[in-house]
Amino acid sequence: MIDLYYWPTPNGWKISIMLEECGLPYTTKPIDIGRGEQFTPEFLKISPNNRMPAIVDHDPIGGGEPLSIFESGAILEYLAEKSGRFLPASTREKYSVRQWLYWQVGGLGPMAGQWNHFATYAADKIPYAIDRYAKELDRLYGVMERELEVHTFLGSAEYSIADIAAWSWVLPKRQEIDLARFPKVKAWFETIGARPAVQAGKKVGSELSRPLDDASKKVLFGQTSGR
Repeated sequence: MIDLYYWPTPNGWKISIMLEECGLPYTTKPIDIGRGEQFTPEFLKISPNNRMPAIVDHDPIGGGEPLSIFESGAILEYLAEKSGRFLPASTREKYSVRQWLYWQVGGLGPMAGQWNHFATYAADKIPYAIDRYAKELDRLYGVMERELEVHTFLGSAEYSIADIAAWSWVLPKRQEIDLARFPKVKAWFETIGARPAVQAGKKVGSELSRPLDDASKKVLFGQTSGR
């Protein structure tokens, strides 16, 4: 059994979708990031970066004591290894997929997050910041469009963890992106979104979602080292 420490956000969806796709048994452990539950000593033992998602596998690869893993990219790779699915076996194809997984983790997710912060949550709307991240987000959609002109999925002819990671962060309505400008991305997005496991994974914890109030914004956007 796998414990999934989770809140319904794009990073959380990556793992709930992967678990549903793999058919691995799991229990959901909600971490209310708007109420500061990610800072509890118990959770920090699992995720020292005080971020969800994280997992604890009570039947880990190789046996032994329960294994905890934080960072969504690492979790996806672990679950792919555990299930033997959604990561190619050959070296060339495996690293092609990994490139796109890391592209999402280091690019699409953070840039989309920064745009969302400045456009939606920042108390002072700074036009330069909003425009800066809107342009970068547009650029990244263009990168994805060019890749999908070559491959059916990101880095591969087959659906993989790279697609699961990126799909969760393609939020055209929220990001004010017109997918008609990116027809390959649009077709890819719709194809993946039609998968039953993707639909089930995105619904996990949907009842927990709520608008951010001022107290939640203070918790999420005021973090320092505390030193």
